[in-house]
Amino acid sequence: MKDFLLNNYTILTHLFEAIAALTGVFLYKKHYTTEVKYFIWFLVYLTIFDFIGTNYKGYVDDGEFLNFLKGTVIETNHWWYTFFWKVGAILFFVFYYSKILKTKPFKDIVKISGYAFFLFSVVYIAINWDAFFNTFFPIISILGAIIVFLCSVFYFIEVLQSDKILTFYKSINFYISFAIFIWWLIITPLVFYDLYHTSGDWNFIFLKWQIYLFANIFMYSTFTFALIYCKPESKNE
Repeated sequence: MKDFLLNNYTILTHLFEAIAALTGVFLYKKHYTTEVKYFIWFLVYLTIFDFIGTNYKGYVDDGEFLNFLKGTVIETNHWWYTFFWKVGAILFFVFYYSKILKTKPFKDIVKISGYAFFLFSVVYIAINWDAFFNTFFPIISILGAIIVFLCSVFYFIEVLQSDKILTFYKSINFYISFAIFIWWLIITPLVFYDLYHTSGDWNFIFLKWQIYLFANIFMYSTFTFALIYCKPESKNE
C-alpha cells in the first residue's frame, strides 16, 4: 500500500484536483449566480497551476522544450509554488471571504490582513531574492495559514450567530471553510520540518508525502461533494 501511494502520489493528487475542478465546471450553471463561481474558477486555476508546477522540473531537463532554463535561477519550481500557491491562494481566500462574510468588521479585518500579507510577502521576497528561487519561506506559509484560519473562524462565528446554524450542513461555504481549515491545520506544522528534505531522511520525506496526499484527497473530495450536494445560496442567506 505504501509503495502504491508513493508511486502514484502525483497521479492521485492531480486526479482528485481535476475531479473537483471538472465537477465545478459541469455544475457552473448551478452556482454562477453566487460567489461560488469564483471558487470554481479557483479550482480550475489550482488544477492547471499544480500540473505545471509538478512537471516543471521535467520540462527543464535536457531535450525538453524548457531546457534553455537549465542553469538559470528559475531552473527549479520553488518560485512557482511560492508565487502561485503560498501567496496567490491566500490572496484568493481573502478575496472570497470578503465576498461571503456579512459582518463588516470581519470583512475589514480580512481585507487589511490580506493587504498586509501581500505587502510583507513582496518585501520579504525582495530582501531574500536569491533564496526565492531555490527554497520555500516558512514565514510566508505560516502567515498564510493564519489568514486562512482567520477567514474560516470568522465564517464559523457568523454561522453560530445566525439562523444558518440550523442548516449549516447544506451550505457549500461551510464545507469549503471546514476543508481548508483542516487542510492548513494538518499541513502547516510540516513547514517546520522542511530541513529534512536536505538531510536525506527519506523516511520523513515519505511520511510527509503521505500526509500531503491524504490531506489533498480529503480537501478535494470535500469540495467535490459540496459542489454536488449543496444548493446555491441566495445573497440574503
